[in-house]
Amino acid sequence: MEQRTELSTIGEFGLINRIAAKFPITQPETMKGIGDDAAVIDAKGKKVVVSTDLLIEGVHFDLIYTPLLHLGYKAVAVNVSDIAAMNAIPKQITVSLGLSNRFSVEAIEELYEGMRLACEAYQIDLIGGDTSSSRSGLVISVTALGLGEEATLAYRNKAQANDIICVTGDLGAAYLGLQALEREKQVFLANPAMQPELQDKDYVVGRQLKPEARMDIIHELNALSIVPTAMIDVSDGLASELLHICQQSNIGGVIFEDKIPIDDQTYLTATEMNLSPMTAALNGGEDYELLFTVQQSDYEKIKNMTDVSIIGYMTHDVELAHLMMKSGSLVKLTAPGYVHF
Repeated sequence: MEQRTELSTIGEFGLINRIAAKFPITQPETMKGIGDDAAVIDAKGKKVVVSTDLLIEGVHFDLIYTPLLHLGYKAVAVNVSDIAAMNAIPKQITVSLGLSNRFSVEAIEELYEGMRLACEAYQIDLIGGDTSSSRSGLVISVTALGLGEEATLAYRNKAQANDIICVTGDLGAAYLGLQALEREKQVFLANPAMQPELQDKDYVVGRQLKPEARMDIIHELNALSIVPTAMIDVSDGLASELLHICQQSNIGGVIFEDKIPIDDQTYLTATEMNLSPMTAALNGGEDYELLFTVQQSDYEKIKNMTDVSIIGYMTHDVELAHLMMKSGSLVKLTAPGYVHF
């Protein structure tokens, strides 16, 4: 009898590692394959970065509360975020769809209109893709391509001890937005006549339904001649992403509880729902902010950047990340993040 291993026993990254082990790099043009936010290809001086994301109905989005216009925009933005995390500039995308017969032409046009708006916002071209029938709802696959310079590409494995840890924007809002939407969905299912109560939750709901890739930060870093030593986008939660940098750079890190940026509406929504705003910030995910490290010599430049918070520093501890509590105690960070399998 053939042995069967359940995906849940190894998880997403275990699966990625198993696949990567069977696909060694053989082409001289391939500079970076599986294991970072995007692949890197040598294109005669310029480096091509490539990233793909898959969005599946019922797993990554719920059409009960997700407008197709927003979904189209988000599908592009999350891929652009991966290109940004390499400190590169997005140029093109391809889009592939799996569609069931419950979607009309008008509905798909609405989805693509969201994508068009995102392409316009990030100055990228949609250059192709594929469509197929689907028996399990809507499936969206987007591949993004970008260009970067070899000297300025940011990987996850180049952070050094004493580097400064920075994060853009604020954290936890997307997770709280999802909780608010899920709560209203249950109310609707129980009584379709009820109207959703999302007053004072426009920010957190917006962060869930229409996230933005932080290309503005990439352009600002370039203008200031700051090259991150390591960078990753916050898709699975701050703790998970910091641990990726620590593990791949083979060093540790400490972040400070009172330095982690959390919006007021995130605090209020978390309190209302009896949830911890700090837990949402550390483990919620889908914020699509940028977590990056810079050398100490860049401190004077980085401290005045708009919408960037300095939250900690890298240490000599091997692969360990800690949270410094306001009390002064250190708590070891774990990475529950989003469990894909």
